[in-house]
Amino acid sequence: MYNAPRAATITAKTDAELWALDRRTFNFIVKDSALKKHDKYDEFFKEVAILKNMDNYERNKLADAIKEQWYKVGEYVITEGTQGDVFYLIMSGIAKATKTLSPG
Repeated sequence: MYNAPRAATITAKTDAELWALDRRTFNFIVKDSALKKHDKYDEFFKEVAILKNMDNYERNKLADAIKEQWYKVGEYVITEGTQGDVFYLIMSGIAKATKTLSPG
């Protein structure tokens, strides 16, 4: 796919049906998907107070790094006391934050 020799040999162990995409089509799909993702996030980022002063380059880099996650009603997104190493942005839906003021 990237103008390099194959890194492995694949042999069918059973009868198999394969799907194939040529390099040009694959690259078009990947690039088009990235562009749509950037467009989707760019408008959202412009509405978020702490992100609205970012320039286009910064917003594109942020869009590349975003991983979408979906949560069901009542499912915990984060839990008090756990390591805080992920930054969340709510794109749709409503979340409730609670804080334990005293044990018990």
